[in-house]
Amino acid sequence: MPTNKDAEMRYRIIDRCLSNRLRKYTIYDLVNEVNRQLLDLQGKTVSKRTIQKDLEELTFRPYCAPIESYKGPSRMHYIHYADDSYSLYNNDLSVKEVQTLQSVIDMLGRFRGSTTHAWLEEVLSNLEYRFGVKSDTKLVIAFEENEQLQGLEHLSNLIDATLHHQAIELAYEPYGKTKRICPVHPYFMKQYNGRWFLLGLNSEKRRIETYALDRIKEVKSLAEEFIPNEGIDFGAYFEHIVGISVPYDSLEPIELILRFSEKRFPYVSSKPIHASQKLLSTPCTISISVIPTPELTQQIFSFGPDVEVLAPESFRSEIAEKIKATYNLYQTV
Repeated sequence: MPTNKDAEMRYRIIDRCLSNRLRKYTIYDLVNEVNRQLLDLQGKTVSKRTIQKDLEELTFRPYCAPIESYKGPSRMHYIHYADDSYSLYNNDLSVKEVQTLQSVIDMLGRFRGSTTHAWLEEVLSNLEYRFGVKSDTKLVIAFEENEQLQGLEHLSNLIDATLHHQAIELAYEPYGKTKRICPVHPYFMKQYNGRWFLLGLNSEKRRIETYALDRIKEVKSLAEEFIPNEGIDFGAYFEHIVGISVPYDSLEPIELILRFSEKRFPYVSSKPIHASQKLLSTPCTISISVIPTPELTQQIFSFGPDVEVLAPESFRSEIAEKIKATYNLYQTV
């Protein structure tokens, strides 16, 4: 493989062109395409002679690429791989996958230049270099982002620790409580409602705990052997959860039945509360299979008088008690 990074970039572009069975390339087409991508990726171009040398180099060892030239109907000479299945870099990405990758790079590219997302620069550069696709600088998608949110400076370190199985020590200060030191083996990171959370094993309490990044005051590496995740599927872990809180006392989902007002029901139908949401035969009524969490309760309260909990009776009573407590607050005014 080439020792020169610029040459390798050209080789990859040439390889993608010659592997494309849907288009024919003359030497001029090849030069134009290579320069188009180089200009976008590196801000510079090369000469026709450079591309001709590249093609010649690729036919020799260690590449031995089966490059050949043939004459087309209009007496133009085209260049391609003699073997239709050949690819120098064995890139098995389909056209659809390349398009998806481009979309991902475009989406992540909007975070470039932010000190809290500096770790993305290396990731994006590697993707662009490896696949020759570059983020579009024109913003066409707006993301909800709270620039005042605390704790984002820890995001890259926590991602690194999670990926590299590094035990860490967190200085953690929950709302209204004193700061505590937590030995954590990080397993999973999740964003919810504009906030980031780390899930990991607290090696002192021997249980999975959730840590909000905006409550983390300090992160340190811990000289402790990493305890691997023993088969916890976090996709299934949150299957019956609205939000991020996982209760320790009950992990059994309930069948929650909710009835909405006519004006609110279309909104809930188009934006389900949970993936398990089903429309029932009773007008404006849905069911969801969930584990009760504080976030679920908050979401139900966000609908105000437009929703009624019909079942189960235990959860209905719990909501009713909270409504009474709220009502009593206003009676003292």
